[in-house]
Amino acid sequence: MAPTHVLVPLDGSPLADEAFSEALELFDCRLTVLNVVTAIDTAMSEGGILEPGEERRESARERADQVVEQAKAQATEIDRPIETAVETGDPAEAILDYVDAHDIDHVVMGGHGGERSDIARRLLGTVATSVVGNAPVTVTVVR
Repeated sequence: MAPTHVLVPLDGSPLADEAFSEALELFDCRLTVLNVVTAIDTAMSEGGILEPGEERRESARERADQVVEQAKAQATEIDRPIETAVETGDPAEAILDYVDAHDIDHVVMGGHGGERSDIARRLLGTVATSVVGNAPVTVTVVR
């Protein structure tokens, strides 16, 4: 059965952008792009790794808004309306919560590799691995 509402999580990475392009091309249905602003761990600020403060939060929110606006502009170029959303929290949890709360029936996302001991995490990335393993809907991972 063809999906009726596709979610594309975007993080500004090339693979996420490729996933968005694929979704625009493959699915002729309602499409939502989601950017998740990751809350910075307080210990990172206290340990001196990151500067604490509102300026960092504002910067992250501005970047998130920019990511979804770029997606909206790309969709507008091909006369394709999309919906956009920005959430805050753990990326995998926020994606899964959004799926549950908004009648999403398919997720298209980029996969990110990394230095991990588990082969699935190396192939897909930790967020993609978590979404694939826990989503109650079909997930397409673009590599």
